Amino acid sequence: MAREVKLSRVDSVLTELSYPASRETAAREFEDVTVTFSDGEANLGELVAETPADEYESFEELRDEINNTVPREAVGEPYQSEGEG
Repeated sequence: MAREVKLSRVDSVLTELSYPASRETAAREFEDVTVTFSDGEANLGELVAETPADEYESFEELRDEINNTVPREAVGEPYQSEGEG
């Protein structure tokens, strides 16, 4: 069954996996998950497969790798700051 999750709520999905986990295992586990963000969507399994790490020690490590992989537009308007001023 396909699942959908917002990028801001991806932790709820990542915690389902047992860690440490290999990139291949994580990509396979999340191939049915669509991540939605401010300017589109992406397959979570594909995002995981694009990360450079071979293994993740924790869901936080995997989350950080995913955040470094998504396009800048996924997290909001470029060069915009929240709460400065």
